[in-house]
Formats: sequence, C-alpha cells, structure tokens
Amino acid sequence: MSKLTDIFSKIARSSGLFMVLVIVCLYFTFYAVKGERGLFRYWNLKQEISQAKQIEKKYDTEKNVWEDKVGRMKSEHLDLDMLDQQARLVLNMVGEKEFVILDSDLDE
Repeated sequence: MSKLTDIFSKIARSSGLFMVLVIVCLYFTFYAVKGERGLFRYWNLKQEISQAKQIEKKYDTEKNVWEDKVGRMKSEHLDLDMLDQQARLVLNMVGEKEFVILDSDLDE
C-alpha cells in the first residue's frame, strides 16, 4: 500500500507527467465514446440492425404471399378459379358468353 501512495505522490509532484497521464486518459476516453468502434457507433449500428430486421419482416411476409400464390399454381394444387381470374386480368379478356359493364364512377 505504501508503494502505491509513493507512486501517486511522485505523480502529483511532477506536474508534467501528471498532465501527460491526463491527456492520455482523455484521448482514450474520447475514442471509447466517439471513435470508430466507440459507444456512439455501437448505438448507430444497433439502430441500423433493428431497421434491417423490420425490413426483413416486411419482405418475409411478401415472400410468403408470393410462395402461397405460386404454390396454388402447381399442378397438384391448381386452383382453376384463380387461374381463370389471373388469365382474365393479364390478357384483359372475357369469356364468349360474358359481357362487361363499364362504370365511369369506378375510374375515379
């Protein structure tokens, strides 16, 4: 214990060494907070990760919807009504015995 107090008393007596120690401590403290791998960068990365996870969830739900639609188009699970509906939408056609009533209110 006396050696430790001797070291502190020598540091206190030599103000130059004390100032160097203070500057070194401030330097490392500054870069621990604002440096490339500091606390602020850590917090920013955590926010970016949470935003990326939200985007991932959004695209996962969209992917599941498309997988469901594609799954229904397979030959063993073919939904004829859905196939007919998609063909009519894509080709912009109707059947021979059907007619279309255009309503101008729907366009608005």
